Amino acid sequence: MIDKIKTADEAVAVIPDGASIMVGGFMACGTPEVLIDALVRRNVKNLTIICNDAGYPDRGVGKLLANGQIKTLIASHVGLNPEVARRMNTDVEEEKLECILVPQGTLAERIRAGGTGLGGILTPTGVGTIVAEGKQVINIGGKDYLLELPLRADFAFIRGSVTDKFGNTTYNGTTRNFNPLMAMAADHVIVGACEIVEVGEIDPNNVVTSGIFVDAIVGGEKPWQI
Repeated sequence: MIDKIKTADEAVAVIPDGASIMVGGFMACGTPEVLIDALVRRNVKNLTIICNDAGYPDRGVGKLLANGQIKTLIASHVGLNPEVARRMNTDVEEEKLECILVPQGTLAERIRAGGTGLGGILTPTGVGTIVAEGKQVINIGGKDYLLELPLRADFAFIRGSVTDKFGNTTYNGTTRNFNPLMAMAADHVIVGACEIVEVGEIDPNNVVTSGIFVDAIVGGEKPWQI
C-alpha cells in the first residue's frame, strides 16, 4: 500500500503558483487549518480558491487572503471577512481580488456535478436576476432553469475527524459540510486529520469519503474552536 502519510509542508509542496484549490468548511468549521498554515508558509500566489466562504481574517482561507495569495475567490458567503470587500475595491492592482459569488446550494451541486462526471445541473435559483447573466436558460414543463456548469479543481483540502492510513475518512457533525463533495471533485486530495488510525479500525459503514479519492494524509489537525 502506498504510504500517504506526510507532513503538512510535504503535502503542499506539490502546489504551484496559479493552482485551483477547493477548501472544505463552513465559516472555517471543517476547514483543515494545518494545511492552510502550510500553504501560507509556502507562499504560492495567484491561487483560485473554491470554498463556501472567505473564513475570518485569522482563520480558514482568510489567512491566504490576508497573505495576498488568492487571485480569484469562488464562494457563497464572504461577509465575515472585511478583507474581501477591501481587496475587491482596491486600486492597488497586485492586491485586487476577483470574487465570484455563487448561491450556496448551486455551489454545492456544481461541485457534486464535477465529482460525479455530470455535464452540469439545472436550477431555478437565480432565474431573472444578475446570477443568470451569460448563462443558458432551459425551459422544462413551462418553468425556466439555469444551466450551471460543474466545478473541479487541481487540489482539494479536506478536514477529517478520523482518517485511516489509506485515507478512508469520517467527519463529526457539521465539519462534514463541503468536504465529501470536494474530495470527489479534485485531481489531488489532501486530508488534514484530527486522528489517524490503522486500516480496518473504522467501521466501513461509517466511512464517508473513501480512501480511493485521497492522495495525501496529514495529522495534527486540532478540533475546531469557537
